Amino acid sequence: MTHDTAETSTTDHLAWPFGSPIDGLDPDDLSMAAYEIFFTSCRSSPGFGGRTTLSFHSSSTDFDKPGSPVKGSGVGMAVTSRVKRALGLKMMRRSLTSRRTNSWGSYPDSPRASPRAHDGSGSPVFSHSLTQPRQRRPLTSAEIMRQQMRVTEHSDNRLRKTLMRTLVGQMGRRAETIILPLELLRHLKPAEFNNPVEYHVWQKRQLKLLEAGLLLYPSSPVEKTNEFAIRLRETIHSCESKPLDTGKNSDQMKTLCNDVVALAWRSPDGSATDVCHWADGYPFNIRLYTALLHSIFDLKDNTCVLDEVDELLELMKKTWSTLGIDRSIHNLCFTWVLFEQYIETGKVETDLLGASLAMLAEVANDAKRVDRQPIYVKMLGQALNSMKKWCDKRMLDYHANIDMEDTGLMESILPLVSSATRILEEDVPGYTATSQENDDGTSSEFSGNRVDMYIRSSLRHAFTKMLDDGNVNVDVVEVEEAGETLLQIAQATEELAILEKENYSHVLKKWHPIPAGVAAVTLHTCYGTLLKQYLSDSCSLTHETLKVLQRAGKLEKALVQMVVEDSVESEDGGKTIVREMEPYEVESIILKSVKHWVQERLKVGNELLQKSKETETWNPKSKNEPYAQSAADLVKHTKIALDEFFEIPIPVPEDLVNDIAEGLENLLQEYTKFVSSCGSKQSYIPTLPPLTRCNRDSKFFKLWKKAAPCTAPTDNPFGTGSTLPGEEGNPRPSTSRGTQRLYIRLNTLHYLLSQLHIFDKILTLSPKIVPSPNNRFTNRSHQLGNSYFDETRTAIQSATQHVSEVAAYRLIFLDSNSAFYGSVYVHDVENARIKPAVKILKQNLTLLGAIVTERIQPLAIKEVMKASFDVFLMILLAGGGSRAFNRQEHPMIEEDFDSLKKVFSTVGEGLLAEDVVDKEAETVEGVVALMGQSTEQLVEDFSIVSTETNGASPAGAGQKLPIPPTTGRWSRADPNTILRVLCHRNDQAANNYLKRTFQLSKRR
Repeated sequence: MTHDTAETSTTDHLAWPFGSPIDGLDPDDLSMAAYEIFFTSCRSSPGFGGRTTLSFHSSSTDFDKPGSPVKGSGVGMAVTSRVKRALGLKMMRRSLTSRRTNSWGSYPDSPRASPRAHDGSGSPVFSHSLTQPRQRRPLTSAEIMRQQMRVTEHSDNRLRKTLMRTLVGQMGRRAETIILPLELLRHLKPAEFNNPVEYHVWQKRQLKLLEAGLLLYPSSPVEKTNEFAIRLRETIHSCESKPLDTGKNSDQMKTLCNDVVALAWRSPDGSATDVCHWADGYPFNIRLYTALLHSIFDLKDNTCVLDEVDELLELMKKTWSTLGIDRSIHNLCFTWVLFEQYIETGKVETDLLGASLAMLAEVANDAKRVDRQPIYVKMLGQALNSMKKWCDKRMLDYHANIDMEDTGLMESILPLVSSATRILEEDVPGYTATSQENDDGTSSEFSGNRVDMYIRSSLRHAFTKMLDDGNVNVDVVEVEEAGETLLQIAQATEELAILEKENYSHVLKKWHPIPAGVAAVTLHTCYGTLLKQYLSDSCSLTHETLKVLQRAGKLEKALVQMVVEDSVESEDGGKTIVREMEPYEVESIILKSVKHWVQERLKVGNELLQKSKETETWNPKSKNEPYAQSAADLVKHTKIALDEFFEIPIPVPEDLVNDIAEGLENLLQEYTKFVSSCGSKQSYIPTLPPLTRCNRDSKFFKLWKKAAPCTAPTDNPFGTGSTLPGEEGNPRPSTSRGTQRLYIRLNTLHYLLSQLHIFDKILTLSPKIVPSPNNRFTNRSHQLGNSYFDETRTAIQSATQHVSEVAAYRLIFLDSNSAFYGSVYVHDVENARIKPAVKILKQNLTLLGAIVTERIQPLAIKEVMKASFDVFLMILLAGGGSRAFNRQEHPMIEEDFDSLKKVFSTVGEGLLAEDVVDKEAETVEGVVALMGQSTEQLVEDFSIVSTETNGASPAGAGQKLPIPPTTGRWSRADPNTILRVLCHRNDQAANNYLKRTFQLSKRR
């Protein structure tokens, strides 16, 4: 009988690895079909009706392996079994009289031993009246197989008749050329069955076998359009309701024969073949072969392998050519059957597990072969993975699955799963141990010693069971009730550790260097989780809590001692495993309350920060306090929190000081980020216009020249908010409200920075601070000479720089756009000088000085200077089509820039040193100097700089140079800068050069 673990629950969840169930064929059907193939393949062997030994036609060679013995001295004459000896199985030593037969072949479990029996189809068969038994003789191998596979004599006789009729005149015909179901259908008639129903059931079984072997699981794929396959399906379907007409002249039978023969005699490559393929497709062939292999187990005691196993396996080899089996597949299937039988028989005979392990050695050798078939590799991975998962499930909870008195099972499972895992990892492509999931849905992160994982998992399961037995809910541990429970659990945990060490660790020691140590660490962690839950719910230090802590300390010492004793012989003395034990360092309830208080204060600070983000308008708190209200609130909250923190009447460990300092620093840094979130300077710098050639004769310039003599005031087309060129009067500052709010942000940052030393002083000089008992949490301990807020101080300085830069560029490029970029040198240098813009700039600087705190005025003014110099460079180099310069205007431009420099040199009382101004002005002065050079000199300089930049030789006459990229870092040594000077040069030579070299278009 075939044992299919996929469809039953009696095998303890051992998954059948070789494909899905065969539709329409139950285990009895497959077992009968397997016997029919076996008998047909062995028909010429002694005991099967033949007179001479069968000449076995197979490409496989004999071998002397545990699962494939050398042929014995005679059928039914085995005295000792080489297979059982190699697999470590005991001989049954049953007396010969217990395995003898009379003329009926009766035996205790034989269907003929009772007046009523069943044949392979399940139909009742009534035996003839019993007669006086003849002299008994030993059973032949054929009779043993018939009995083992529970085949009735009636079914056996029908098979013999069919073969006799099939082989008339063809006695030398090989078994692998016989399509057995077809021959049975052809030669067996309804008269040979008890009734039409029995015949119809039997006929449908034969057709289902043909369907499985030729259509569902063929050895070579069948196309959907194959006419033979289509007709065969129709024939099988039509026979579901009525029997197939198998008469001699039946067209239906002729069609069936033609279709079956056409499909069975195909070859994978379309070439001629001398073997038919009707039962060698996976997994159909494996279902049949494993059904044969299961016949080696004794019917009376199915934990025992028959002593005649050598002869039976030798005869089974004769089915290999029909079923497409080779030695490697046989070894794998035999390994699986032994393992499966151990489980199905209630896991009582560990010798079967040992036999599986012995066969795994053969499988390991086969797995190394270079000529492995893809289907074998697939089967190998599926079978070993199924075995490994079953073993994993046992070992992941070995406290529940393996009795303490039966650790021999563990000694058998561990080498088996080790061997299976090694084969999978080394010889099955795509398999990785870390990708495997445990049966409980968890995955192991441990990729080394699997025994380590088993110990940890099983101890966790045992601990959980202990809690369940005590009705303890790990997720809900009430303080009022948990104290006494935790005391009991601590005692039970210690006893569980002792039980593990005395009963299991000595076996696991062969596979793991410190199994008792791992067990102790696991239990330590499990109990520690409960303890932390209990302490997190405790509000005060009570007598009950003290008892729990003392008992926890005692348990911890016992577990640590267990680790130390088990680690004596380990390489590192157990240091690695000890580091996994997170000590039960339960702080006092007061300290715990302080920590909770600190977190609450930090939470209030975060809420204050969130409110500031929603409501802050960046208006000054008062005239004397020119910073934001939110900063004053945050500083006040911080001071109060620190004062209250040190008013708590306990010595304050450094750990707690670091905790509150780190929390406050994070809060201050987050506020600093909020203050500095004001955009970037790039958002205010206008887009550079395209490069064009200067053209003073354009329509725009002609209109401007006509309008220039007119003295009537006109609107400034480039902006508003300042006086026009030449307009008299005292201009007002152009600083917008948005820019003034940026100044308040600067003041806020400065105010925050000025308070950091006060916070540091409070945290550093308090006499209540004591050294911590350990340094486990002092990952950023304060040391003498260092500030608790160094990172905050750095962040504020960086934010101040950023806000100053944004405020300066907003002031110059947005607020003062009409005075600078929108007016200076528009259409004409002489009539659009920088003097009006300088006046407005001075007024803006005066307003800046009135708003911004004195300590940060130098930085703010320096950024305004950089922005002013940048806008002057843009006027000269990227002024667009409204600006053009000639060499004669150089003195005026130089004079204008000197006046702009003078503004910053003289602002305030030495706010900016003269050398600072000069350094920032160097780039602009270099560009202004270019404007004083002749066009020829500019062209020569541009050619030299360009070729140096591009790494090429100077361009010859008419040779085109590439337009240098715009980097934004303008200087007199930058080729793009020189090119821009030429583009704005108003003379014919520059115009011709740009047209000839770059084909730049003229301005319109």
